[in-house]
Amino acid sequence: MTFDRRSVLGAGLGLGAAATVAHAADKRSVASPGTAPAAASAPAPRLVPNDVQDQTAALQAVIDAAANTDTPVILPSGTFIVSDLKLRMGTRLIGSARTTILAYGGGDAFVTADSADGLAIKGIVFDCAYKTFDRTRADGAITISHSKDLRLSELEIRNSVGNGLSLIACGGHINDVTITGALDAGLKSLDALGLDIKGNTISDCGNNGILVWRSAAGEDGSIVSGNRISKIRGASGGTGEYGNGINVFRAGSVLVSGNRISDCAYTAVRGNSASNIQIIANSCERLGEVALYAEFGFQGAVISNNVVDTAATGISVTNFNEGGRLAVIQGNLIRNLFRREQEPEDKRGEGIGVEADAVVSGNTIENAPTVGIQIGWGSFMRDVAATGNVIRHARVGISVTGAGDAGKCLIANNLISNAQEGAIREMDFGKMTGPDLIDRQGANNRVQLAGNIAV
Repeated sequence: MTFDRRSVLGAGLGLGAAATVAHAADKRSVASPGTAPAAASAPAPRLVPNDVQDQTAALQAVIDAAANTDTPVILPSGTFIVSDLKLRMGTRLIGSARTTILAYGGGDAFVTADSADGLAIKGIVFDCAYKTFDRTRADGAITISHSKDLRLSELEIRNSVGNGLSLIACGGHINDVTITGALDAGLKSLDALGLDIKGNTISDCGNNGILVWRSAAGEDGSIVSGNRISKIRGASGGTGEYGNGINVFRAGSVLVSGNRISDCAYTAVRGNSASNIQIIANSCERLGEVALYAEFGFQGAVISNNVVDTAATGISVTNFNEGGRLAVIQGNLIRNLFRREQEPEDKRGEGIGVEADAVVSGNTIENAPTVGIQIGWGSFMRDVAATGNVIRHARVGISVTGAGDAGKCLIANNLISNAQEGAIREMDFGKMTGPDLIDRQGANNRVQLAGNIAV
């Protein structure tokens, strides 16, 4: 977002000109919303910082005028109470280094925009104060739809009863936005049109951190990178719909990289029916269930170079029964897994779980109370290669389904240290069966073993 000298001239005129609409294209300007046209019979409403009255009409007039002349709106420090504020195509709304606060006054919506290509917002705090809004009209405190080339930066959105920021069929850049206290998700994108979500901070949200969803499965291409996400609850319950740092649903070709994610009720990164997802170099700690997930009807997942510390399962690539297949799981460091003994069935304690058409290579797993690497589930296993992994301090190092109708796998050149109940074992739906296979070159016609070492 760049402006020439004339475009910001007047921003320092003082609070008497509470908002400035500066013209970059010519020398005409509106010094304040209180400057009425010569023919006006009554003065226009004025913006007054820290006034206890609702100032929607005054700010809306400034925004509309600026949109008509393609000029920015520059707001001073202070709090302005507004409701159902509508942003326009080309609106550039600029605050004063997050000392400009728009406080929600209540009503059907807080801030919305539709078909607002080129919309830019910078340096403003949006305080919802947990006041309700109509979720059929606005899914978030700020709801933007059908808009390309967004530029949202240096914002703070806090205390929303729904989502913090909701984007529907939008493209552009969301960066350096802090979202706290949303009772639903921090940021939700539906049917993105080329969206970068980078360098944001999201914490203390009720259900999810960042959602990248599509109405139907298809290519999305969003980039979710370098964000800090923490303290995500699962307030609405369920078995994984909520409680996730980043949730990618039906959205293909999404890159999730370099994020710092901690203290989520369920998952750090959950890809559900998300083909060609890449989950790369994320730092993940203290997760209540699976840290990194690729599940249901996906084809293609790369999960590499991540660090996972403290989770019920490190990585799960699953649901071959639903068409979930084709993965590379490589170079991850996974440690300090735990079992959820309070759960009646799904206790976990696994480092990596994988089912079909996958390579599991070069991973290091330490402290897995159930199994380091679990291959297959019942008959759902096909063409898996587990090679060159290091597994330390596990109950069982590697387990592979013993179902006779399962597919084939290769287990080779793995180092397994201090596996209390066997280095390589067959299993029947998670229950270990038969002897340790570490010294067998071929367990049967389905499972081939070579070069594995148990110490």
